[in-house]
Amino acid sequence: MTTQATRIPLFDPGASLRPLREHLEQRMLEVLESGRFVLGPQVKAFEHELAGYLGVKHVVGVGNGTDAITIALKAMDIGSGDEVIVPPFTFYASDEAIVPTGATPVFCDIDLETYNMTAETVGQALTSKTKAVLAVDLFGNPARILEIEALGVPVLEDAAQAAGSLLHGRKAGSLGHAATFSSYPSKNLGAFGDAGAIATDDDGLADTIRSLRSHGSRDKVTFEKLGFNTRLDELQAGLLRVLLPELDGWCDGRRRAARMYEDAGAGDLVRLPRAAEGADPAWHLYVVRRERADELVETLNGAGIESRAYYRTPVHRQEPMRTFARDVELPATEEAARTNFALPIHPTLEQSQVAHVVETLRAALEG
Repeated sequence: MTTQATRIPLFDPGASLRPLREHLEQRMLEVLESGRFVLGPQVKAFEHELAGYLGVKHVVGVGNGTDAITIALKAMDIGSGDEVIVPPFTFYASDEAIVPTGATPVFCDIDLETYNMTAETVGQALTSKTKAVLAVDLFGNPARILEIEALGVPVLEDAAQAAGSLLHGRKAGSLGHAATFSSYPSKNLGAFGDAGAIATDDDGLADTIRSLRSHGSRDKVTFEKLGFNTRLDELQAGLLRVLLPELDGWCDGRRRAARMYEDAGAGDLVRLPRAAEGADPAWHLYVVRRERADELVETLNGAGIESRAYYRTPVHRQEPMRTFARDVELPATEEAARTNFALPIHPTLEQSQVAHVVETLRAALEG
């Protein structure tokens, strides 16, 4: 029988947060005593600190990662009649967030080994109406954005799953014309509720984004645009400031866990994810592939090892998105959707736990 002590969770944010509890509680009290709860000093400080971490000029905090995409696209002057190329093997929000701008999502295929779009798959989807590419750093593996940008179309980087990842020494979130982040609690840099951010080096774009997050106004008196009400909470910003200095250490723990799977022979049993050329992913999820994927997920969960499939029904086959999919054929997307499942990965994963995961897989496949 599986006990709580032997259970291996897919995520384990609590283990990383426990040493920080006193600091987090102090920050919460500081915010409460300040009486400032919306766009106060904590938000301003977090934006400055995250910009410094990423190596960009501007970060603008917003309410969540989905709003971040919509606002960034609107600020890039994308709207009705425009097309935005996006992969459908991703969380639904990446594609869904395009639609409120009035633009049309155009789906492109992925590279099966990295799970990301490439310059080749984007090029196959380009038309005269293409106004932007939304490149997703899926599972923490950075897309090769510089190659995609060379096609001559602005790239918005969806770095929601990639905080702490690197591509050619640059932080994910600094690679495109702008980038968006989610700090949903399970993310590499997770908040204690919903939170998001947009990063860019473009002064004018950042100024427009700040206006759009607050009803299209800079002063609450004059309203220049039809905007949104989606601001990063002061409390969440304060807590994220406590977590940000820990991010690189946590990401190193995730990389260490991925190496442990490799060293334990997981690659002999399943197809492991491959880092994009020049990338050093901070694996948000460690997603492998194998025939009989659903059967293996059931076996792992039965053994107390949390596992799940991701995006079994890719976005272009979700009912609300079918109108945009037309007759598109995306064989790599379909293969990834059919055969993938995630193994536990987090900064405190132990070698004995990895060994148990691998031996459970081996027994299931040899049985």
